[in-house]
Amino acid sequence: MTDKLVIAGHEFNSRLMLGTGKYTSNEVMAEAHRRSGTEMVTVAVRRIDLSQAGRGTLLDYIDSKRVKILPNTAGCYTAQEAIRTARLAREILGTAWIKLEVIGDEKTLYPDNTGLVEATHVLVKEGFIVLPYFNDDIVTAKRLVDAGAAAVMPLAAPIGSGLGIQNFTTMRILREMITEVPIIVDAGVGTASDVTIAMELGMDGVLLNTAVAEAKDPPLMAEAMKLAVEAGRKAYLAGRMPRRLYASASSPLQGVIS
Repeated sequence: MTDKLVIAGHEFNSRLMLGTGKYTSNEVMAEAHRRSGTEMVTVAVRRIDLSQAGRGTLLDYIDSKRVKILPNTAGCYTAQEAIRTARLAREILGTAWIKLEVIGDEKTLYPDNTGLVEATHVLVKEGFIVLPYFNDDIVTAKRLVDAGAAAVMPLAAPIGSGLGIQNFTTMRILREMITEVPIIVDAGVGTASDVTIAMELGMDGVLLNTAVAEAKDPPLMAEAMKLAVEAGRKAYLAGRMPRRLYASASSPLQGVIS
């Protein structure tokens, strides 16, 4: 494949990223990851006992030779808390990659965009490759890019809601105005059609978790998500036909002999 996703100089064949939470078992998770073709999975640093690696934790079910582990700062409510968690992840997991999350509201779990920008500034200066998860807001996106983010990750809808993309206008504006780094839709995706739409809008990738983990058949849904990403990306690159108000015959009349 020549159409690769590139983040901070690192090439990925797959534009689909998956999480590691909510699965019924680590075996189911591993099979879902395999069938999705993903090359990056997120791990919530604060929700696993990293000292137990090699003793049956979810880390032992991730094929680190094929898949890049992307630690995240889920559960952090301040910039300083997220910064400390990122530093811990780098020390224990030996990676400078971090999916940055700073939660601003406990009920909706919407991100604290101000805290994200603050933490991004600090972590980038410390050599981290920062992928911040934020509300779908163009002003925040620009500030995150200026702060040195390697990609920006707008939510499609509240995390875990499965509602799909709720603000198409903002997504289109983000695609038009953010060209320096990849845009990866994160949170709120519910099914394969949501993924395809995100990719048709020109997003560079999709990160999801609940839509696969809570499906009746997670590995099968993971495979569906893989195909949805591929279909949406190809449709975006191909360029859709223009929308028309009135009908247009599939077989033009020009050149018809009467």
